[in-house]
Amino acid sequence: MHDFKIVSSKKIARPLILGNGKPAGKGTIQITAQELSDNRVITLSMAGRKLDKKDLFGKSDPFLEFYKQGDDGKWMLVHRTEVIKYTLDPVWKPFTVPLVSLCDGDIDKVIKVQCYDYDNDGGHDFIGEFQTCVLKLCEAQDGRSVEVECINPKKQKKKRNYKNSGIIIVKSCRIARDYSFLDYILGGCQLMFTVGIDFTASNGNPRDSSSLHYINPLGMNEYLSAIWAVGQIIQDYDSDKMFPALGFGAQLPPDWKVSHEFAINFNPTNPFCSGVEGIVQAYSACLPHVRFYGPTNFSPIINHVARFAAQAIQQEAAAQYFILLIITDGVISDMDETRHAIVQASKLPMSIIIVGVGNADFAAMEFLDGDNRILRSYTGEEAARDIVQFVPFREFRNAPKETLSKAVLAELPQQVVQYFKHQNLPPINSESA
Repeated sequence: MHDFKIVSSKKIARPLILGNGKPAGKGTIQITAQELSDNRVITLSMAGRKLDKKDLFGKSDPFLEFYKQGDDGKWMLVHRTEVIKYTLDPVWKPFTVPLVSLCDGDIDKVIKVQCYDYDNDGGHDFIGEFQTCVLKLCEAQDGRSVEVECINPKKQKKKRNYKNSGIIIVKSCRIARDYSFLDYILGGCQLMFTVGIDFTASNGNPRDSSSLHYINPLGMNEYLSAIWAVGQIIQDYDSDKMFPALGFGAQLPPDWKVSHEFAINFNPTNPFCSGVEGIVQAYSACLPHVRFYGPTNFSPIINHVARFAAQAIQQEAAAQYFILLIITDGVISDMDETRHAIVQASKLPMSIIIVGVGNADFAAMEFLDGDNRILRSYTGEEAARDIVQFVPFREFRNAPKETLSKAVLAELPQQVVQYFKHQNLPPINSESA
C-alpha cells in the first residue's frame, strides 16, 4: 500500500521512527518517486590532464562525482567513479548509468561534474568542477574527444592569472537502449526447450527401487521432479509448447546399438512432446524398452541442439533462444569433447542447464559451470560467455519445487540478454534505439 502511495504522490515525507515505534527526534525522510519508462543507458569514458596537485608529498588521487538537479534546485549525486591513485593524469574505467538517473532522460538538462582528491579520512579535497549536459558529452564520438576546463571557483576569485585546475576529457560517450529479458520475450523471442535424459547403467536398473530412474508409488523420481520444475516455467515462454526430448547412453531395440541422442518417443523424425506432460509420458513409456548402458557422453546432445541454434542465427533477429536441460547422475565420459561443444555453443543463442541427480561426485559438473573461471576447450579456446548452470538436485530434495525452479533458472534471463546485446539485436517488436 505504501509503495502505491509513493508512486501516486510522487513525493512523500515521513517522520523517522525507531524500532519501538517512537519518533527518532524531529528528523523526517523525504522519498521522491520517478517512473522509469525510459530504458536508455549512457556509457562514458573519462580522463583528466594536469589536475591540481593536492597531496604534500605525492600527486593526487582523483575521482569524479556526477550530479543532477532536482525540482527543488538541489544537486543530487548520481554516480561516483573509482579513485585513481598517485596521478594528475587519471584515466577512469568506462561506466554506464541509466539516462533517467543522470538527467531524467533530458539530454539538454544541466549536470554538474566535480573532481576530488581522495583522502582516507573522508575529507576529500576539492579540485574543481564544471557544468555540462548530455548533448555536449555526446560530441565525444567517432574518435573525437571533448575537453572541459575543471574550475575551482575560490581560486578563480583569488588569483588573477588562474586558468583552471586541470582538464577533464570525455574520451567517448554512447547512448543505447538497455533491453531486459522481458523486453525480448514480449518482443516475440521464443525459448526453445529441449530435454536430455541420462539412461546410462550407473543410474541402476529402473525396476529396482534403489535406481534413480525408479518411479515410486507417487509416480515420481528425481528425473521427473527436475523435468517438472524446469519445464513448467519454460513452457510459458514457448507458444507451441512442443519440446524435443532426447535420451543418451542406452542400447535401443531392435538392434541394441548404443545411442547418445535418441528420441525418447522413438520417433527420430518427430522427437517433439506436447508440453511437460508429454515429456513425462514419453519418459515413463520409454523406460521399459531400453537397456541402460554407457558411456556417459554429453557432447552429441549438446551438438544436436547447437545445430538448431546455429540455424536460428541466420534470421539475424532475437527470434529464438535454445535451452538444453540435461538431467544426469553426474559421471561424464567425454569431458574434452563436452568442453569443446560448450565453448562452441557459447557463441550461439543457447544455454545449458545441468541438473545432477543422486549422490555422485559432481566435481565435473561444477567445472563446466563457469561461474568461478572461464571454461576452456581442450584446444585452449575460451568460452565467449558462461552458458552452463549446474544444480545438484540433492540440495533441493526437501525444499518446495519453486526453490528448485528458481535455482535452475537463476542465470537464464541474463544469459539471454547478454547474448542478444552482444549481437546488437534488439527485441523484434521494439522501437529502434
